[in-house]
Amino acid sequence: MATDQEPPVPPQVTLYQLASAHYFSRALALVAKLDVAGLLKDGPRHYAELAEATATHAPSLNRVLRLLASVGIFEERDGGMFALTPVGECLRDDVPWSARAGVMLFGGQRIQESWGDLEYCVRTGEPAFRKRGITDHFGEIAKDPEGAAIFDAAMANFTRMISVAVAASYDFDRFSTVVDVGGGNGALLRGILKQFPRLQGIVFDQPHVVERAAPAIAASDVADRCRLVGGDFFREVPPGGDAYLLKHVIHDWDDERATTILGACRRVMRPDAKLLIVEGVYPPRIDASADSRGAAANDVNMLVNTGGRQRSESEFRDLYDAAGFTLTGIVPTPARVAVIEGVPK
Repeated sequence: MATDQEPPVPPQVTLYQLASAHYFSRALALVAKLDVAGLLKDGPRHYAELAEATATHAPSLNRVLRLLASVGIFEERDGGMFALTPVGECLRDDVPWSARAGVMLFGGQRIQESWGDLEYCVRTGEPAFRKRGITDHFGEIAKDPEGAAIFDAAMANFTRMISVAVAASYDFDRFSTVVDVGGGNGALLRGILKQFPRLQGIVFDQPHVVERAAPAIAASDVADRCRLVGGDFFREVPPGGDAYLLKHVIHDWDDERATTILGACRRVMRPDAKLLIVEGVYPPRIDASADSRGAAANDVNMLVNTGGRQRSESEFRDLYDAAGFTLTGIVPTPARVAVIEGVPK
């Protein structure tokens, strides 16, 4: 009897597909840089027209667009026309769910080159930037204005989605002031402040990060309840908060440095204050699920690019204990991150 099911993929073909996956990530980063999705927002266009608008070689651009059509980013139509798919729509800058900056960041040259040094990382346990004699990964990013802008935009886009999930899953109404430690451009805190109109907030990050964040904060509708403070979270953080929030900060660092950051929070926290880390919790065992794949990929990316790591529940408990906290609860959210709550001992 005939069936519509595709035949199983031979294991050697599966391995080839995995080994050649960088074809797609590099092509995706290129069309994101060229803003092809922005050119297609009003409807299908011919590849030659897209090539003229992007100053590229038309036949070559056509080949890249067809490659990405094969994985559902674009739809190829008759006569050399291309249109956006629902996935491709996310490459537009002018949509709330934009992933363009994230694609440019993770498919771009800096991260791709770092992954090229994976063997060095596995042999030494050190991030790739150490091989190049760099001591401050985030400081190095700041030296490149274009790269820093892409990094900021990518983090803001990820955080915008996470802020909705976190605000819906965790009750911030019991607090008066939340300090967002390592808060970047304040996207997470702004999203939380919108949902909790009585709440005050402080975005704390390095001075150059705070300087870049100031226009976004000033233009927001929570500007009167959100202030910016610059400093070094390895040394001290602003006092006065009854909740200290760290989203995707701790996973950037090894246990020693992570404990130092949390210790700086602990020193200024009142006995009744809460520590809230927003990150994924590494599953106790990895399987072939999408959640496991995401957790493991993020973990190895931390090894390669920051020297940090993803942590399991038991590892978070150990980290909290070392920094003078007791882990009191893990609140899941729809965004594949959890709010990991702790209190001072």
